Amino acid sequence: MSWSHIQTIWRPALEIFILAVAIYYTSRFLRGTRGWPIVVGFVVLLLVLAFAATVLQLQVLRWILGAFSIFFPVAIVIIFQPELRRLLAELGNIPLFASAHEQRESIEVIIQTCERLSEVKIGALVAIEQTIQLHDAVESGVPVDCEATPEMLETIFFPNNAIHDGGVIIKGDRIAYAACIFPLTTRTDLNKSLGTRHRAAIGLSEETDAVVIAVSEETGMISHAYKGQLVRGVTIEELRAFLTSVIVQPAKTRSAVEWIRRQFGPRNKPGPAVITKHEPRPVVKH
Repeated sequence: MSWSHIQTIWRPALEIFILAVAIYYTSRFLRGTRGWPIVVGFVVLLLVLAFAATVLQLQVLRWILGAFSIFFPVAIVIIFQPELRRLLAELGNIPLFASAHEQRESIEVIIQTCERLSEVKIGALVAIEQTIQLHDAVESGVPVDCEATPEMLETIFFPNNAIHDGGVIIKGDRIAYAACIFPLTTRTDLNKSLGTRHRAAIGLSEETDAVVIAVSEETGMISHAYKGQLVRGVTIEELRAFLTSVIVQPAKTRSAVEWIRRQFGPRNKPGPAVITKHEPRPVVKH
C-alpha cells in the first residue's frame, strides 16, 4: 500500500472511528435513564415508517419523515435534559483539587445526625449538593447559611419547629437551605407503601447528582438515594462507606483519571429503584 493511498483513507477512517466511539459511549451513558425506552420506541417507529415508505413508495410519508428528522436532535435534548445537564455539569467540575479531610468531617456530621434522629424516630431529609446547584431543582426553601453541625440539623428537624417540614440542602460544610420541597419521582413501579419523603429523595437524585439521605419517622430506618436508586435500611457503617465512596474525592494525581473511569468505564446493568437491606430494629431505651 503506497503512502499516497494511506493519506487518502486515513481521514475517513478517523472520522468513522470518532463517530463510532461517540455513538457507543452516548448509548452507554443514556442506557438505563428514564428517557431511554422512549427513544428506543421512537427510533423503532421511525424505522418501520421509513421502511414502509421506501417499499411502498409513499412519497408524502417519505417527505414528512425527512422534514421531521431535522427536529430529532432537538427532541433528544428535551427528553434527556436532566441527564445532559448533569453530564455537562460534571464535565465542568472534574475534581482536580479537593480536601478529603473537610469532606470526611462533613460526612461525620451527617452520620451523627442520622444516628441520633434514627434512635428517637424523628423524620429527616438531607440533600448533599455536589456539582449541580440544588436550589434550582426545589420549589421553595428558607435560607439558613450556617455551619452544619449535628445539633443544628437536629434543631431543624425537631417536631413542631417552623422549618422542620421539608428537606435540607447542605453545601460543603454549611447548611444552605431548609424547608425545601424536593421534586417527587414520577416512577410508577415503586411500592405503594413508599412515603413522600422517600419519593422526594428519589426524585431529586434523578434530576441532579446530589446524595439524599432520608430518616423515616415511623421506623427510624435510614435510607440513601443516588442517581435514581434508593437503598433502604442501611446501617451507620454502610452509610459512612457509601458517602465516603461518593463524596470524598480521590487524590489529586488520580482524580481526573478516576472521574473518566467512573463515567465511561464498564457499568453494571441498572438495578431496581428501591433496595431494602435491613429491617428496622426496635430501639431499646434505657
